[in-house]
Amino acid sequence: MPTPSPDERLFAAVQSFARSTPWLHGPAVLFATYGVVLFAGLALWALLAARRAGDRDLAAAGWVALGTLVAVTVNQPVAALFGEARPYATHPGALLLVPRTSDVSFPSDHATMAGAVAVGLLVAAPRIGRWAVVAALAMALTRVYVGAHYPQDVLAGLLLGGVVAGAGWLLLHRPLTAVTGWLRGRPVVRTVFRPVTSG
Repeated sequence: MPTPSPDERLFAAVQSFARSTPWLHGPAVLFATYGVVLFAGLALWALLAARRAGDRDLAAAGWVALGTLVAVTVNQPVAALFGEARPYATHPGALLLVPRTSDVSFPSDHATMAGAVAVGLLVAAPRIGRWAVVAALAMALTRVYVGAHYPQDVLAGLLLGGVVAGAGWLLLHRPLTAVTGWLRGRPVVRTVFRPVTSG
């Protein structure tokens, strides 16, 4: 019998913890399944907070959502390339607290989303970003706790999402800022995102 990898041993430890903490199942399932709503709320909060700020700040806030979409899109071919089976597919006795899915496990879509939002918010609104980092770690942990992923899946997702969001902003911040300034001049957009005026 092959020796379990460090990732599998860590997954087994989380499984043991999950079996011994049934009182935590409900909150963990709730966040692992619907925590995406919290991330959407944080991104919206940052966007609204920046609506009267300069073009660069508003562009950074807008990139949170756009960069997350790009990161999750990039994750699809990466996941297909590795084709890793879900833990419950290779470990029939694993504790699973959420419905089974047919997609692959590595990297985690949820963790990719969380990592992208967290890094995007650290750039756009650091105070909100710190909360997003905590939420991203909680998302990663709960996805393993409920039996949907191995630890390496969520770690890779956090890294992929964070790198895409961070590198994307570094590469695109100038054209994004220019487009934001142009959009703010449009009549419909101006009603909500009024350009900053001096004097």
